[in-house]
Amino acid sequence: MTEIIRSLADLTGRYDAVFCDLWGCLHNGKAAYPAAVAALQAFRKSGGKVVLLTNAPRPKSSVIKQLDALCVPHDAYDLVVTSGDAAQMGMLSGAVGRKVYFIGAQKDEPFFTDFADDLAAYATTQSPITRVPLNEAEGIVCTGLADDLTETPDNYRATLLMGKTLGLPMLCANPDIIVDMGDKRLYCAGALAQAYEAMGGTALYFGKPNPPIYDLARRRLAEIGLTDPQVLCIGDGIRTDVQGGIGEGLDTLFITGGLEAERFGADVEAPEAGLLLPWLEGEQLSPTFAMGRLR
Repeated sequence: MTEIIRSLADLTGRYDAVFCDLWGCLHNGKAAYPAAVAALQAFRKSGGKVVLLTNAPRPKSSVIKQLDALCVPHDAYDLVVTSGDAAQMGMLSGAVGRKVYFIGAQKDEPFFTDFADDLAAYATTQSPITRVPLNEAEGIVCTGLADDLTETPDNYRATLLMGKTLGLPMLCANPDIIVDMGDKRLYCAGALAQAYEAMGGTALYFGKPNPPIYDLARRRLAEIGLTDPQVLCIGDGIRTDVQGGIGEGLDTLFITGGLEAERFGADVEAPEAGLLLPWLEGEQLSPTFAMGRLR
């Protein structure tokens, strides 16, 4: 049964590392959560490693710039591993062909040019990826909507139908369906991939809850000297962070005050067990721990 805890400090000494989600846990897209920053800083001071594990479709360098803009201090984390990193590896390996059609925002352009050192080295051994019109493509690379502030998946129905008719596989660089930016709910690449599959198309996923991003996170931990660690996965996505952690055989901490904040009582900081536990049973998922907001 899921144990409701008050703070990350309640688990001091039990884990070597945490895989911590960003949106809904560390920030809301507009500002960092001071209590969450302090919790991760304290975890590191106690000897743990913090991996910020995010379904952002951009490479880690781009995400770090965003964190800097949100005033998240570098001493709150050790590593950043993104769905974009894992998806870049899939793209470079030819998972959806070498000629691809791009669906995404201008802010996601670094997906095609900005690679971590290990991926950059790998890219030099492969044939180049070329962006082409849809009718010339071998596959689709989707990082999200071109304008997630105004668009919905319905705006892409014609494009997706054509892609499906052409038999093009879609590489989905962000499996998230929705995310909250402040008080506004936005659609992510996962919503387009979900719509594509509903039409009969094929989508390939590289972020949470799928194995590639966890494999990459473990490799990056090993590079800094931490092999076979005890890991706690932290996140507010029941079908991404929690399901992914459980699928990897890892303990999980469900942040109830993120995407599902309105479900578990009036006090977002203190989820009511009488509301939370039946909901988790209905979801058929049982995180190891739950907490209102990360602190």
